Amino acid sequence: MTFEIVFVLLALLGMVVALIMDKMRPGMVLFSVVVLFLCAGILSPKEMLEGFSNKGMITVAMLFLVSEGVRQSGALGQIIKKLLPQEKTSVFKAQLRMLPTISFISAFLNNTPVVVIFAPIIKRWAEAVKLPATKFLIPLSYVTILGGICTLIGTSTNLVVHGMILEAGFEGFTMFELGKVGVFIALAGIVYLLLFSSKLLPDVRQEAIKSDEEHGTLHPVEAVLGARFPGINKRLGAFDFKRHYGAEVIEIKRGGASITQNLANVRLREGDTLVVMADDTFIQAWGESSVFVLLANGKDVDTAAGRGKRWFALVLLVLMIVGATVGELPAVKEAFPSIRLDMFFFVSVTTVIMAWTKIFPARKYTKYISWDILITIACAFAISKAMVNSGVADAVACYIIGMTEHYGPHVLLAALFIITNLFTELITNNAAAALAFPLALSISSQLGVDPMPFFVVICMAASASFSTPIGYQTNLIVQGIGNYKFMDFVRIGLPLNLITFLISVFLIPIIWPF
Repeated sequence: MTFEIVFVLLALLGMVVALIMDKMRPGMVLFSVVVLFLCAGILSPKEMLEGFSNKGMITVAMLFLVSEGVRQSGALGQIIKKLLPQEKTSVFKAQLRMLPTISFISAFLNNTPVVVIFAPIIKRWAEAVKLPATKFLIPLSYVTILGGICTLIGTSTNLVVHGMILEAGFEGFTMFELGKVGVFIALAGIVYLLLFSSKLLPDVRQEAIKSDEEHGTLHPVEAVLGARFPGINKRLGAFDFKRHYGAEVIEIKRGGASITQNLANVRLREGDTLVVMADDTFIQAWGESSVFVLLANGKDVDTAAGRGKRWFALVLLVLMIVGATVGELPAVKEAFPSIRLDMFFFVSVTTVIMAWTKIFPARKYTKYISWDILITIACAFAISKAMVNSGVADAVACYIIGMTEHYGPHVLLAALFIITNLFTELITNNAAAALAFPLALSISSQLGVDPMPFFVVICMAASASFSTPIGYQTNLIVQGIGNYKFMDFVRIGLPLNLITFLISVFLIPIIWPF
């Protein structure tokens, strides 16, 4: 075993431990590892920086802005209000109306703004119709994930793998190619949630602070802490929330527990839901701030956008999707040989139009981009390259093949799914894809088979984060406002992981033969 292999394996082990411990943001953890590889001579400066100019990474950045434009237009809020039945209904009937439509929406939009907008509205609606909100919030997060696996732009992971495929010299995914298997997983997942979520999810847990409790001009506001909140890992007393934000924390909800005593000594964590007593100006002042992932005060938030703006944002979104789909057709490629009419082209055009027509505030555009995710993606490309350069990818692939040499590529496909899925639940989806991609390339190369089935299985496994609240940001968001415990995710999520695994391993080799 060479020095390079040992060095890279130790660095990757340290990376995984650091990501699980959550002492730093994932982007900085991955960047630190990439710098180590640069110092050891495993990566050249050019190889280190290639990910920052990758089309997939830049496409993800612009999709953040497109999603923000649709969010600020108010279109999503209007859609969910029309979906929710206003008369007395059952959990099953309400889910039947909501889940398929939400899944469809999240196939084309970043799932975080979908959950941020829908979750408070659904919680408020559930209380009004006397149904437990806990029966709807985890399914909301899950169907946004299920919708995301159906298209190229549904999740950043698909675009990352697509970018790595192009870098490796293969033909990438078309807009709806992943839907050949993703739609079956999404449909099976929705049916599973409709049949079993009511039984597996808890009833409403008694909240320490009633949402309608008023103190003069003050009222409770739920604030979910984001990664950029300056008080992360600090004690509440030392941070002095009231001095920073003009509101008093009266409750902290974390992992299904409600903390109301000795709050000053509680260390704040990303994903915590704080219940604060604030006036009507609090959400106006901090609603656009990136330090809070979600703010909800139990009231409708009026959007200043008019009906024309909502329709224009939706038309732009539809044109972007249709344009990227049609642009991949052979006849169109022949007609426009000098222009690549792909998703990158159309999302660039859509972003510029949205900025100039003020669908999102152009002066604040940097605020709507999740820079940590972009740095994570860019570094993922470099880490993948380091695994190839050092020989780690070939060595690990050879070891896996040796363990399963008598069983053929189907078992290797299943093994790759399990490895990728475990990394996704423990670290981040894009880091999981970075570790799995070079393995997929080496396994297929050593077996002499088409690598495409292995690429597709990475997309499915890296997105299937159902068993823990930490694997996906939308799970963290609904955990706080739904007051879920960790085991609530395990109970309902593990079978969904298994469903995704079985459908993927069965269907992928049929659709993309070895």
